[in-house]
Amino acid sequence: MKKTLLITTLLISSFAAFAQKNTSQSYIEQFKDNAIEIMHETGIPASIILGIAMHESGCGNSTIAQNLNNQFGVKGGGGAVFYKHQKKVHSAYKKYDSILDSFDDFARIITHRQQLGHISDQLTQYDYEKWVKGIQRSGYASSKKWGAQVLAIIRKYQLNDLDQPPTNQAQAQTTTADNPYLK
Repeated sequence: MKKTLLITTLLISSFAAFAQKNTSQSYIEQFKDNAIEIMHETGIPASIILGIAMHESGCGNSTIAQNLNNQFGVKGGGGAVFYKHQKKVHSAYKKYDSILDSFDDFARIITHRQQLGHISDQLTQYDYEKWVKGIQRSGYASSKKWGAQVLAIIRKYQLNDLDQPPTNQAQAQTTTADNPYLK
């Protein structure tokens, strides 16, 4: 009986880990082009955009991501309301018309808010580590572990590969082929 319970527990945990990996990969695939476009428009590294979105939204699986299209945990916006299990929920988080609106607002916050705007003036799109540290120091997140968690996501999925401008189409295809998470 104990062996059966142990095997069942291991199978369930293995399946959960596998499902999360697929969720992360599909999230990257779905939004990497948008992150790259925002990077070219604003100078914010695509790895930062995707890494923070994946962390804050649980790869789009969090309650606020699913009900409010809020991928970055942005607060404000007049108390959004949504229903969960047939109960009305008042949220302190901002509601967006689309997920891409959430991405655009995040870029606006990073480049225009007084406590964050200096980061984009001082750093290039190639130094994701300094970006994470600068964003954390500016008060974007209250957790002391936030920066390390975002960096772990960027490194695990090699999101910094998105920050490099391909010099030609062949190099772009090689970079994607070398990174299994960006396929």
